[in-house]
Amino acid sequence: MTPPTGKEFCAFLERNGWFLARIRGSHHVYKKPGVNALLTVPVQVHQPLKRGLFTALLSLAGLEWPGPGL
Repeated sequence: MTPPTGKEFCAFLERNGWFLARIRGSHHVYKKPGVNALLTVPVQVHQPLKRGLFTALLSLAGLEWPGPGL
């Protein structure tokens, strides 16, 4: 499984109830009501997320990646 780009991952978070709280440089910070966590996603042009960061963000969000077909 290849990790998505930051932009693709942000769209995935938004479809699952997370909202964009703020942007600082190329980092998008997401919040979700009822969840005591902030997710910081680096959004760099056409760069996939690093595998460790991708799995950590999924774990913190409590989500499962749907696969290549989105």
